[in-house]
Amino acid sequence: MLRLICLKLKQKASPYLLSRHGSLYSTSTAKPTSKFSNFTDPQLFTASYLQKSCGLSSDSAISASKKLQIEPTATHHPDSVLSLFRAHGLTRSHIKNLITKRPGLLLGDLDSSIGPNLDLFKSLGFSGTSLAKMVGKEPRVLECNAKTVFEFFRSHGLSEKDIASLMMKLPALFVYDAEKIFKPKIEFFRSLGLSEIEIATILSNEPYVLTRSLKHHFIPSVKALRRFLGSDENVLKAIKGYYRMLECNLEKLLEPNITLLRSHGVPESLIVKIFMIQPKTLLLRNAVLSEIIDYVKDLGFEPNNLLFVLAVRSMAVMSTALWEQKLETYTSLGLSKDEIFAAFRSQPMCMITSVKKIHQLMDFFVNKLNLKPSTVAKHPNLLLLSMEKRILPRCSVLQLLLSRGLIKEDINFPYVLKLTEKAFMRKVMSKYEQVVPDIVKANKGQIEFQGFPVPVICK
Repeated sequence: MLRLICLKLKQKASPYLLSRHGSLYSTSTAKPTSKFSNFTDPQLFTASYLQKSCGLSSDSAISASKKLQIEPTATHHPDSVLSLFRAHGLTRSHIKNLITKRPGLLLGDLDSSIGPNLDLFKSLGFSGTSLAKMVGKEPRVLECNAKTVFEFFRSHGLSEKDIASLMMKLPALFVYDAEKIFKPKIEFFRSLGLSEIEIATILSNEPYVLTRSLKHHFIPSVKALRRFLGSDENVLKAIKGYYRMLECNLEKLLEPNITLLRSHGVPESLIVKIFMIQPKTLLLRNAVLSEIIDYVKDLGFEPNNLLFVLAVRSMAVMSTALWEQKLETYTSLGLSKDEIFAAFRSQPMCMITSVKKIHQLMDFFVNKLNLKPSTVAKHPNLLLLSMEKRILPRCSVLQLLLSRGLIKEDINFPYVLKLTEKAFMRKVMSKYEQVVPDIVKANKGQIEFQGFPVPVICK
């Protein structure tokens, strides 16, 4: 009884006992309300309260009533908690899900944790559905010292937007002792040569790295990288290229895959190159990588050639289902399997192009430029180009030059599109811009491509 009286006195001064209209909930000894008046047993009363005030099912309420006890004369505190939840946009359904997971929240400390934490979350943009989604992942975040963890991340270069992103992805981080658990890992990342901005990017995009062990995960993984890549410079470059590798057990994944590639005759220099181009390739399960290697070899790629590395890399970044979908896409656009595989052997990266972009480019080449699908397949590099930044601007330049009769229709169209920007400026723009000044605008995308005035004969 003494504890209950002390609790009432403490709650009397709590700013979080204010209702939406600013009035205080009574802290005097309250009589049970009529809807609960039939219950004298505390557990039965608690179960009834959870059903009627929080929307829990009968079974959930009975289960939860074993974990907390609400006195019939002391509903003002859980009522205040519920009122605060509603004030932050949580609906009855949100509250039901939250209390089902953590019924003890109803007796939580409004002054030291729940109230201040909800205010902090609101300042980060969490309310209503977004708040429900975040706290639903980890209800304990309402009862911890979230402000301390927030300040820790701010002091290590994360913006409020970064912290909000991190909180939505992994709110459980705010339950940890940041100084004890996170600080040593951040200092380790800094010792690798990562800047504060890069570390902030890693944490906001891959927050799970903070749950990994420094001793048993990060240190062994970095040692494995050093053995493989040979220098701290390459280690740093690899990590910057693929932050997600920090979540992987590199010691366990890398060595078997390196051994596998060596057994197929892939030179060490190409193994390193494939990792630097796309680290994910060597972070696949060994059995999956083995299947890819066998498939690529069956298509005619030689393991001692860079194209073999690119082919393995291309297949490593997509699922079998997506690979099959792209084969079907190319087939539906007029290419035979032989033409598709010939294009893949010539430029393995053509299979990385998205299905949407494949449709867009093939439609343009075939229907706008009157190129045959087989012609496009013979020049698969065309499928890697940007429509907005490369193809349309250069087509607009050629359109103007053809209309003036300055170039003939039998141009080597793929060759012109594949020229580097520097080479295109030297061989085309510099040669004709004094005669046709508008090609400068065309090359900047400021003149719409309407179509060639005469059919283009692709060499």
